[in-house]
Amino acid sequence: MAPRANWKGYLKLSLVSCAVALAPASTSKDKISFNLLNRKTGNRLRRQMVDEETGETVDGHDQVRGYEIAKREYVTLEDSEIEKVALESTHTIDIESFVPRAQIDEMYLDTPYYLMPDGKVAEEAFAVIRDAMSRKKVVGLGRVVLSRRERIIMLEPRDKGLAGHTLHYAYEVRDSKEYFDEISDVKVSGEMLDLAEHIIEKKITTFDPTRFEDRYQDALIALIKAKAGHKPAPKLEAAKPTNVINLMDALRRSIASDTKPKGAERPARAAAKSAGRSPSKTARTTPPKPPSGAKGGKRLKRTG
Repeated sequence: MAPRANWKGYLKLSLVSCAVALAPASTSKDKISFNLLNRKTGNRLRRQMVDEETGETVDGHDQVRGYEIAKREYVTLEDSEIEKVALESTHTIDIESFVPRAQIDEMYLDTPYYLMPDGKVAEEAFAVIRDAMSRKKVVGLGRVVLSRRERIIMLEPRDKGLAGHTLHYAYEVRDSKEYFDEISDVKVSGEMLDLAEHIIEKKITTFDPTRFEDRYQDALIALIKAKAGHKPAPKLEAAKPTNVINLMDALRRSIASDTKPKGAERPARAAAKSAGRSPSKTARTTPPKPPSGAKGGKRLKRTG
């Protein structure tokens, strides 16, 4: 059964509209979560809202939202007042414009959703909007109110429905120059680039998300199972890399070694076995021969 939609309303393109439902495309329900306990009694702890001045516990009916306009001076808003800020996007996703998908920087993508028609009556109009977008090879941009906040949403055809992605506003995405401007302009030798490209070439594959296990989750499961069975916790070794002293030597040794990251996979496989799960198999590759003409190396000073 498909997850229940967390928003229902209308999809609108000019004068064409149809009832739709929006549901999260990702989930965290299978992630390990913890409860806070009293170490002495083993009982669960419950959070309480406390008045920071009096130290007294404040019940729900006495709690109100406030916005600080000056130090310790607040404007209070009741939930009923907030709900009256009824933008059209509270109940309607109006597609305002269309752009080529390639024009949307991945840094703006936030949360993924699935959008589908809500009922048989809505299917024809929904299909017209979806198929027209598909033929024009564009994505639609609109707005939707989720969790009391209006978000930009990008819609693109996907199978029989539409995939939606809420987008960050421009002020939410930091300028990369803040982080990259101080990086020096390094001139890399063609020989080093050839070696690095050779390593990359041997690792090129097709994207398959099932190849990536949640190794931290597996390790937690193994730890919990061990403690529940009164057994020693499994030992996981995670080697910490250091800065390379001789870059050319490191590139050569990378080519000579097996391209499969054996050491990185061992902890996950050990944890998965302890948890009673079968780790995914990764095809072994034949060690490639270094490109002809690779000789001589330049020693680099240790940095960092």
